[in-house]
Amino acid sequence: MTFNDNARLDPSKVKRRRRTATGIGVGGGLGAIALVVISQLVGIDLTGLAPLLGGGSGTSQQDPGTSPEECRTGSDANANVECLVVGAATSLDDYWAGAAATVGADNYTTPGVYTFDGSTDTGCGAATAAVGPFYCPPDTSIYLDTAFYDDLRSKYGSSGGPLAELYVVAHEWGHHIQSLTGVLERSQDGDTGPTSNGVRVELQADCYAGAWASAAAGTKDVNGNPLLEQITDAQLTDALSAAAAVGDDRIQGTTANSESWTHGSSEKRQKWFTAGYNGGPTACDTFAPATP
Repeated sequence: MTFNDNARLDPSKVKRRRRTATGIGVGGGLGAIALVVISQLVGIDLTGLAPLLGGGSGTSQQDPGTSPEECRTGSDANANVECLVVGAATSLDDYWAGAAATVGADNYTTPGVYTFDGSTDTGCGAATAAVGPFYCPPDTSIYLDTAFYDDLRSKYGSSGGPLAELYVVAHEWGHHIQSLTGVLERSQDGDTGPTSNGVRVELQADCYAGAWASAAAGTKDVNGNPLLEQITDAQLTDALSAAAAVGDDRIQGTTANSESWTHGSSEKRQKWFTAGYNGGPTACDTFAPATP
């Protein structure tokens, strides 16, 4: 999906961070427990971060981040991946400001969006690029090391492309909508498997990403100009490829109905992205069917 060259982006919607100190002000035991709780809440396994939450009384001074002021136009977003994230945030914020109420998020607020290089501190603990993009409920923020886009192609086998990259941000924005509606809190039970609440949460975020993608060409910049051009069939294929690439059967190498699943199969992730694309956010009740 291509941005209109003259569209105005809002660089204040994204902050670029760099790690400025080492050590985390959380004891090892408490940090590990916190990660388990967060993992259950969002359906994302963050427990691999536990080694970063070492004991001791160290403190961390995190750069609050600076807005990428060079990212001001659609042309910038088409040329630079970090500016693409700014463009995604500009478009997603415009879309969900109007659409959030349709799924019960009457109190819509804009999430924080942080890009980082290598590692950063978050309300969910220390994060590294190995975790992948994620949404952190305690600080209502999305975190993304843009190097993940290279992994999406080289490690996970996605075909790549701009809409595939935008899908990643849109999926995490979907988790923010779930936080506002209370779905994240209500679905916290620690279960895994293809019909678990954790999988349903992830599939709903895929569906919300599809709903945005379908309407993205209608999102506007501050001057009322369209931010994005219409999606092409090839770009839609790229987005579906990205959804499939991060399916549990691809990542875990497990078979259908595996009880270790936390995100859903490639087929289901594509199915629910398409459901949102065709039906909008109100078509995204992944908790209603016996099998999502």
